[in-house]
Amino acid sequence: MTMVDVAIVDYGMGNLRSVEQALRHVAPTASIVVTDDATVIEQAGRVVFPGQGAMPDCMRELDARGLRSAVIHASRSKPFLGICIGLQMLFQHSAEGDVPGLGVLQGEVLRFAANMQDVAGQKLKVPHMGWNQVRRIEQSASGQGDAPLVPAPLEGGRLGRGVHPLWDGIEQDARFYYVHSYYVKPENAGLIQATSDYPEPFVCAVAQENLFAVQFHPEKSQAAGLKLLQNFVHWNP
Repeated sequence: MTMVDVAIVDYGMGNLRSVEQALRHVAPTASIVVTDDATVIEQAGRVVFPGQGAMPDCMRELDARGLRSAVIHASRSKPFLGICIGLQMLFQHSAEGDVPGLGVLQGEVLRFAANMQDVAGQKLKVPHMGWNQVRRIEQSASGQGDAPLVPAPLEGGRLGRGVHPLWDGIEQDARFYYVHSYYVKPENAGLIQATSDYPEPFVCAVAQENLFAVQFHPEKSQAAGLKLLQNFVHWNP
């Protein structure tokens, strides 16, 4: 028997109350807690791993609270949602501070280039901040395999075979809210669930078995973000 339905991991980085409030909105009858207790995280039915800030600070604070093992275990054993730096921390290494991540997923975390320009030749700012379209990727039947970095659009914007359950009810090219200077580059293209452009495509969502993680902030993304959180609460991988 689990202690809570959803545990939101609190390692001292970021405003977690907005995540909590969004989850309570989509799951009013669920028991939801913000916690830095490893036992609560380990026993929860599902886990949300959000965060904001610099990668070295986040990794240090996670370890200082003794939460590393609980987060890794949850990412491999129950429905698990990473948000923003909660996505980046799952990978092996980050260029931000040249620090190792949790190593749950293979790949790097890289910084946007300083000299990027849009199609009109205007300089793009870093961090990437604001609303941007999310382009879902249709996976192969195995969920691993040959998902390209720039996918062909789905006909009519509809869900196709192999689209991840967390995209259910969310239109192709729906807009989500971002605040980040770094992005993930997975070694296995089969992990990629969606991309956004800034100005070139970058990975903004990945999935592996019971794990789903996104670079954007669903809790700040209005209807599309709330729908993704609702899908997560009901997801049984």
